[in-house]
Amino acid sequence: MDRTHLLNELWQYQLKFGFISDKAISRISKKLNVSIVEIESVITFYHFFHQKPTGEYIIYLNNSIISDIKGYEAVKAAFEKETGCTFNEDGDKEFSLFDTSCIGMSDQEPAALINFLPFTDLTPNKVKHIIASLKNGENLEDLASKTKSKIQYHPEGEKAIIFRPYEMGKSIEEGLKFTPEEIVNKISKAKLLGLGGAFFPVGYKWNSCKNNEADTKYIICNADEGEPGTFKDRALFQYLPGLVIEGMILAGYATGAKEGIIYLRAEYQYFKDKIEDVLSVFRKANLLGENILGVKDFDFEIRIQLGAGSYVCGAASALIESLEGRRGEPPVRFWSATKHGFRHKPTVVNNVETLAYASRIIELGEDHFLSMGTEESPGTKLLSISGDVAKPGIYEIEFGTSIIDLLGIEMSQATSPYFIQVSGPSGECVNNTEFNRRICKEDIMCGGSFMVFNRTRDILNILRNFMEFFKEESCGVCTPCRAGNYILTEKVKKMQRGLSSQEDIEEIKQWGKIIKLSSRCGLGKSSPNSLIYAVDKFKDYFNLKIPPTNEFLNVEFDMEDAVQEFDSFIKDTQT
Repeated sequence: MDRTHLLNELWQYQLKFGFISDKAISRISKKLNVSIVEIESVITFYHFFHQKPTGEYIIYLNNSIISDIKGYEAVKAAFEKETGCTFNEDGDKEFSLFDTSCIGMSDQEPAALINFLPFTDLTPNKVKHIIASLKNGENLEDLASKTKSKIQYHPEGEKAIIFRPYEMGKSIEEGLKFTPEEIVNKISKAKLLGLGGAFFPVGYKWNSCKNNEADTKYIICNADEGEPGTFKDRALFQYLPGLVIEGMILAGYATGAKEGIIYLRAEYQYFKDKIEDVLSVFRKANLLGENILGVKDFDFEIRIQLGAGSYVCGAASALIESLEGRRGEPPVRFWSATKHGFRHKPTVVNNVETLAYASRIIELGEDHFLSMGTEESPGTKLLSISGDVAKPGIYEIEFGTSIIDLLGIEMSQATSPYFIQVSGPSGECVNNTEFNRRICKEDIMCGGSFMVFNRTRDILNILRNFMEFFKEESCGVCTPCRAGNYILTEKVKKMQRGLSSQEDIEEIKQWGKIIKLSSRCGLGKSSPNSLIYAVDKFKDYFNLKIPPTNEFLNVEFDMEDAVQEFDSFIKDTQT
């Protein structure tokens, strides 16, 4: 057993004891022949590993912007009041409270994970009931939310590509009518792009892996869906896990890989067992294992690897580092993963949605896929829509659909939309003069997160939440991202206090340019996007936030803010 098993070993102790003790670290060190210092560095990198004892119930409350506008502060206060604990401090033997980044529940906020089971649409009264029930010894699983994200829209009839009837094994049976080279050509002809946010041509990636000779190759499903506001991959695994698995099997057939790994984000481990059950059904049907469907030497197996809480592991290179038992820090790469990836072997990394579409393309034919969408981005796309809309949930739209249509009465039914964030905090914001823009490669692409904010929402509060997220989630390995996002966060805070000048706007743009040009990974490079776009697209708003002169900008005192903590203390003592 080598260090590629490190995350699994750590999870065994974390889930059993609530923390990873020094004694456990010593045991793992001897078992995997990895130094104690290295293991400790891995533990401290990931959000969900703890080295100090925690309570029987570990509560992670989502602090993303959608949670914030839906009542996060009141729910947070309720958790502290009912448990008698404070967030992000040592709890007691019963409860430990932690803030966490988006947990993939933006359509059901505020939401929390309690021992990694989901609790959604929280209110102070719901929190009071949950905590009281736990104190009374009720079963946690019985209290957890059972709801899935609602599929709010998909094209009618044959136009639906993902959300149409699914028949297990159909795409594999169809794929076996063709040679591996023909499969790759079909994916290339369909112009399928990576749908996790990078939009890299899938056919090119598969062909590169196929053409690299090696005794072992790997197919990795990137299910580390960490972009705030995104929950489409979770919905796919909950509704159509077989479609994703078949995409992995077809990728293995096309490239010559015989092993697949689903890298599942820790926040989604509550449906890990369901995926395992589906894999077992595939094995019994001879769709996984040796000589699949009777084809000699067509062998392919899949296992699940649980992540541990790190946004940057959504980047393929960082994900591979994590799989290999290291900190999920993007390395300086001289080769693509399709040449030297996992264990230095040719590796394809595709996200959940991409693999589902690959499966449907082989099942339905590339011409069917090409008959929809636009010239440069054919087919359909899954969006996770949340925020100030009447119908949050999952949308399968045809590429080329306009933003105004997404906001309209036939789809999400947005209420006074003003600030739209496309592709999450790392994407692009859109103002109300751009609602005719279309979701497609020719105009504005969307990785999946589509957040709607109306005029009652403060833009600086939105941007501060985004920048706090990047500041916390930066892996810290390169200075531009680590220091730059801290500086940008402080600039936003300064604007909120009314102390900014036009010079601060220019410095924001300069720092944003530095981060974009010199950060090591794509996630770092895209981290200042929302702020840079916003200061240009919402100039009227920012002009109101910046005084006409710099006089007295070094003076600030907010009486209401100064007495807020005291007033809160008095109220608590009176209740």
